[in-house]
Amino acid sequence: MRFSLISAALVIASIGACAPMDEPSTPTAEPSSPTGPASADPDISLDTLKTVTEQLSSDAFEGRAPGTPGEEKTVALLAERFEAAGLQPGNKGSWFQDVPLVEVSLEGDPDLTFTGGKQPLSFDHKEDMVAVSYRFTPETEVKNSDVVFVGYGINAPERGWNDYAGLDVKGKTVIILVNDPDYQTTGLEGPFEGRAMTYYGRWTYKYEEAARQGAAAAFIVHETEPAAYGWNVVRSSWTGPQLYTDAENNNMDETLVNGWLTNEAAQQLMTSAGKDLATLTAAAKQKGFKAVPLGVKASISFDNKIERQASRNVIGILPGSERPDEYVIYTAHWDHLGICEPVDGDNICNGALDNATGTAGLVALAEAHAKAGPADRSLVFLAVTAEESGLLGSAYYGANPVYPLSQTVGGINMDGLNVAGNTRDVVVIGGGKSELENYLKRALDQRGIILKPEPTPEAGYYYRSDHFSLAKYGVPMLYAEGGDDLVNGGIAAGRAAAEDYRANRYHAPADEYDPNWNWSGAIRDLELYYQIGRELAETEEWPNWYEDAEFRAIRDKSRAGAE
Repeated sequence: MRFSLISAALVIASIGACAPMDEPSTPTAEPSSPTGPASADPDISLDTLKTVTEQLSSDAFEGRAPGTPGEEKTVALLAERFEAAGLQPGNKGSWFQDVPLVEVSLEGDPDLTFTGGKQPLSFDHKEDMVAVSYRFTPETEVKNSDVVFVGYGINAPERGWNDYAGLDVKGKTVIILVNDPDYQTTGLEGPFEGRAMTYYGRWTYKYEEAARQGAAAAFIVHETEPAAYGWNVVRSSWTGPQLYTDAENNNMDETLVNGWLTNEAAQQLMTSAGKDLATLTAAAKQKGFKAVPLGVKASISFDNKIERQASRNVIGILPGSERPDEYVIYTAHWDHLGICEPVDGDNICNGALDNATGTAGLVALAEAHAKAGPADRSLVFLAVTAEESGLLGSAYYGANPVYPLSQTVGGINMDGLNVAGNTRDVVVIGGGKSELENYLKRALDQRGIILKPEPTPEAGYYYRSDHFSLAKYGVPMLYAEGGDDLVNGGIAAGRAAAEDYRANRYHAPADEYDPNWNWSGAIRDLELYYQIGRELAETEEWPNWYEDAEFRAIRDKSRAGAE
């Protein structure tokens, strides 16, 4: 997620340094614009936005953590509001899609050791490293595992890049660098889109690829700039109970251990192995890099407490009148952190902006579309669970879609709405990826709104909210936000409002409903989302990813199988 007025919750990843603004790359062939007249601005209900946001973020909902009484109240309210809006239950007569979750908690602190180098090393949990197991087993042990430095841990055949080429890492421990090899590029040109992060740069991908390669353990080297957050974020996120979606095989196809090393710990490891981290990093940035066995062995063990629970996505649908088996989707996550660390005696993280506002926007859009009547295609409204735990609800929907993803035209995600006032600008997160941006540009041009490039593309915010869970299955998904240039106050006021939220309310009990919020920007943005969704639902076009987007091949294969 990216921090701005419309989605101040993006601050979780905004700690890293900012890059100069670069113009997003444009495709060589401009896709056709949507046909037909522009949709009239809908009547977005301000009362709905205020009422639903205030209800969801009240203390009675206890911060909306999955698996709690707060969830029960949340999903019941959403089903009630969807029905009142005029939607139909979206899952075979039910408003809900069950999402099976597993909570895994470390019992005791693991100790990571390396032997066989110039000196034995022992790294402390939290201070030097963090480690978890994605497998649902009570005991985890990796013993005397050969250690290999695999650079950025990327296998991208379409880009001619494979850090695992000629390498067998089955049963071994791999050390991986965060981000892409060209993240320090000033522009957006390079083997991995230059300064802009691709999915290959995300830590989630690196663990996935290590598992595919058969590694026993995978540790990512933390560095603040390419990670876009400090070690404090890694430590706080990886040392408490971890939620995962349940799996019949107990995730036994995952690595035994996934974790992070501080940069200092990684340097000590390389020194003990007779290597230099800076030299290895420089080599890893070059195409044709060969993985480097370090000649040391890793050992780690810990116990896990396994608890299974269930949560729910909430789904409503407005069936299409002409092509009801083709779908346009809106998404927002309903969950937040629940009971959290007290501040001044308040221990409820209410999550008013993050993401009661986005969920209220989902309800308001449902009302507006239902009031306008059915479109040619069906419109789906999906409120997902467990975003704060790693996009789990949307990931479950992506793996278990209620409506075929090959028949899902595209969609829009909302993760926090702008409650600071209207802006002169809009930013597309992950700009230059899909033809959905043509629909947005058309809507912006009609209103005289400026489209600005994403200021920190190296942080990879496109991969940090629920739209990504569908994008990785090929569905074109748009994630746009109001910018920082407030109509009343300009850029200085916009940045001040964003900084105030970051410093005082983000992921804290103070993220509470404020009756003095200025909803004009939220309404303007929802009008944009309405127009884009309505045009997608009325056209016969199937917008695709641009040719160089990492999801294009997946979409082409999906659509070929549907035709």
